[in-house]
Amino acid sequence: MQISYKTRKLEKSLTDPKEISKTYGVMAKKVNQRMKDLLAAATLSVMQTLPAANCHELKGERTGELAVDISGNWRIIFEPAHDLIPVKADGGLDWNSVTQIRILEVVDYH
Repeated sequence: MQISYKTRKLEKSLTDPKEISKTYGVMAKKVNQRMKDLLAAATLSVMQTLPAANCHELKGERTGELAVDISGNWRIIFEPAHDLIPVKADGGLDWNSVTQIRILEVVDYH
């Protein structure tokens, strides 16, 4: 998966091992694992096969965004980063065609 980031600060906090530990503390190991999962996935549909990641589409104000679980309430929030978002005939996101994402934030939105 190709990954871009909303800000340079966010990128550093998710890619530099020292920054991951400093920023996320006890969640650092899970954050690092989710980032490895995302990088290793050929398409977004691969993330659906990882139960611990619980990759899912968001609703309401966050329609068009997706999330993977880090812990009970914490999520990595991202969106497809294609010029034209791949959609199926029914209008839903084509998870098999999403190969680029843009990470927006790491947040407890509950």
